[in-house]
Amino acid sequence: MWKRWGGVFDIPGKREQAAALQKKTEAPEFWNDPKAAEAFLKNLGSIKSWVTSFDKAATDVDDLDVLYDFARESLGDDADDAASSPESQELDETYSKAMKEVEDLELKNMLGSEGDNLGAILTINSGAGGTESNDWSSMLMRMYIRWGERNGYKVTVTDMQEGDEAGIKSATIEFEGEYAYGYLKAENGVHRLVRISPFNAQGKRQTTFSSVFVYPLVDDTIEVVVDPSKVSWDTFRAGGHGGQNVNKVESGVRLRYMYKDPDTGEEQEILIENTETRDQPKNREKAMLLLKSRLYDLEMKRRQAKKDEIEGQKMKIEWGSQIRSYVLHPYKMVSDLRTGLKTADTQGVLDGDLNQFMKAYLMQQGNGAKSG
Repeated sequence: MWKRWGGVFDIPGKREQAAALQKKTEAPEFWNDPKAAEAFLKNLGSIKSWVTSFDKAATDVDDLDVLYDFARESLGDDADDAASSPESQELDETYSKAMKEVEDLELKNMLGSEGDNLGAILTINSGAGGTESNDWSSMLMRMYIRWGERNGYKVTVTDMQEGDEAGIKSATIEFEGEYAYGYLKAENGVHRLVRISPFNAQGKRQTTFSSVFVYPLVDDTIEVVVDPSKVSWDTFRAGGHGGQNVNKVESGVRLRYMYKDPDTGEEQEILIENTETRDQPKNREKAMLLLKSRLYDLEMKRRQAKKDEIEGQKMKIEWGSQIRSYVLHPYKMVSDLRTGLKTADTQGVLDGDLNQFMKAYLMQQGNGAKSG
């Protein structure tokens, strides 16, 4: 079985490639160009992670076979004793572990589009609805921060605009780590909340919306050209929660860039704010990185649009469409409107358990690409 799965993921090829690349790192001149060497090692690490993940899954499945044979010999046909026995519990745990490893491999195999392997920038913006919408945006921010932490990403809030009474008007969150964009791109769109509003004295059910936009986080290995003549800067004082710790210096930066679509000639202003640190030069540097990430995303979307036009198909889900509904009253249900996946575990989802939705979306997109 594992020889066949190894072929599906091209593990033999990845082993050979990793070995060949590893030899190149041993050359005396390898570190002559540190930037190129770091990019090389990053690529090598990505290939090695495939092999490591596959070997881990293969070991878990082999352990499952051994435990199953052992449990069958030890317990015989007594189903009542078998269900509560330590052997049966260990078998169940090993089965769950093995299934997760295999599913993670299958999911990773779907992330082959350009930029999927990069980190991600996620922005949240409140819709109409004032305090209620701002509170929903803060709940979404917490949800994505928890998702990032649960999945081993370095999570940084690079900018946050607080609501007048509660919650946030907007937030920008950075996820550093492999394939963050590949997973989080499933979250692009409008998220709808239905609940009894804690801000409504009559206790009425209320519906509110917030939008989420995700784009890849570029690194030094990706060259993005920025026209300096189209860049302008503003600075402002950045304050903490509730007006606390207001800076006496203008450390917050606001970058404006006039982007011109090379195909249509249409212009749009890209606005980026960064208040991550109290060091203005560092905030300017991060804002420029975020600009490059946006420009990279726009270029990827431009190429995809051309490809869709050639192939006679359009993206099923476009930015701005409602993708998911979170109902907390009168019943509890989170429903993905694209894939049809539903769960009654609303608290689990709001605590960052999003992988099931991401997997369903990626599988749908993968099947759509194959059928197209």
